[in-house]
Amino acid sequence: MENIQQQFSGDWALILGASSGFGEAAALELARVGFNIAGVHLDRRSTLPNVERIVQSIQAEGREALFFNVNAADSSKRHEVIETLEKKFKESPPQPLLRVFLHSLAFGTLKPYIAPKAGEAITDSQMGMTLDVMAHSLVYWVQDLMSSQLMGKGSRIFALTSSGGSRVWPTYGAVSGAKAALESHIRQLALELAPFGITANAIRAGVTDTPALRKIPGHERMIKEAQQRNPSGRLTTPLDVAQAMVMLASPTAHWVTGNVIGVDGGEDIVG
Repeated sequence: MENIQQQFSGDWALILGASSGFGEAAALELARVGFNIAGVHLDRRSTLPNVERIVQSIQAEGREALFFNVNAADSSKRHEVIETLEKKFKESPPQPLLRVFLHSLAFGTLKPYIAPKAGEAITDSQMGMTLDVMAHSLVYWVQDLMSSQLMGKGSRIFALTSSGGSRVWPTYGAVSGAKAALESHIRQLALELAPFGITANAIRAGVTDTPALRKIPGHERMIKEAQQRNPSGRLTTPLDVAQAMVMLASPTAHWVTGNVIGVDGGEDIVG
């Protein structure tokens, strides 16, 4: 544990979607092993106490916590966050880099493509929003982080995908499309960032009981089937995924890039 903390001490991680689910678990686990955390989240007043708890937990580990309650898919807000990080890093010579950038945004439309009644099917604006938030925003963030020289050799990019990137579920069509696009973006980023010594991988988590999952109609059946199918006899947890990211953040994982990495206890291999 001490060696791990020494390895990452003083490094920074930027997490999109840091206030719940995978983003929350990653923030807490990365802080535990030595990372300072910059978190982007979008919360209303009723859920802000949980954000405050996360910040306090990070600080209790002796790390810095810099959180932004903004829409990560808004370009002007993205620029504000990056400008703040630039100023913050310049105050800490030698200027640190973002060792980890995690894209864990779960905000999209859960409507069928074909519906019996007018107005019940997904619209073009809803489809566009889902793809933009859950997939394309990854590219825009990485572009700006590279332009600002906040990432460099040894940086790691992670994006949360799911088996929905290659499988279907009622009302999940737009999100499934976003996951497939996200995986494609990761492959392209891996190609273009390899000369900079930066890796990019998608993490395909198994079925995990998160707030995002509970918004999917029929999630109860999804959970039950995953529990029965998983060789380990349980669901994936956010901590399982966070611990995998810590492992992949290590300098020894520098040759792992362009992949969709399953963190699911073997769930996906069982038909």
